[in-house]
Amino acid sequence: MSRGFVKEEDQEEIPMVPPRADLPAGATNYVTRNGMDLLLEEREELIKERDNIDSVNENEKRIATNFINAKLNLLNERINSAKIVPIEDQYADEVRFGATVTLKIKGVSKLQKYQIVGVDEADINKGKIAFISPIARLLIEKKVGEEAVLKLAKGERVFEVKAISYDA
Repeated sequence: MSRGFVKEEDQEEIPMVPPRADLPAGATNYVTRNGMDLLLEEREELIKERDNIDSVNENEKRIATNFINAKLNLLNERINSAKIVPIEDQYADEVRFGATVTLKIKGVSKLQKYQIVGVDEADINKGKIAFISPIARLLIEKKVGEEAVLKLAKGERVFEVKAISYDA
């Protein structure tokens, strides 16, 4: 039936689902084992949430279900495209995907620690940066003692690699 013959109050709005973390077209969706576990855990939580929707209004229940299903579709696309990078296969003396890097930033006294992870696992508040970020791309293949220079609008920021570790 055409939407023109449906009462206005019966028309459902298409749920606006926030996009997942940006992964450029054509980029491989690399994830750590922990990152994959988090994606799978998120899927289980969404399924539980969907299965436990409790609403007296059937329309509200349908809208909530559609919203969760849309989020699940995006999540399943990420899970299906994920390529787990085993950190035990990485070069221990070189910054690669999965590495936790201790950095000395020129002009800053405190050392910084970042782990290079997949886009869905990245969280700067937890010291996890996406492998596609400018800093991560500069650090890849660096060794202890080497420097990476990030060009900024007003000068540059120099990072010296102090330590590299691969903790599973």
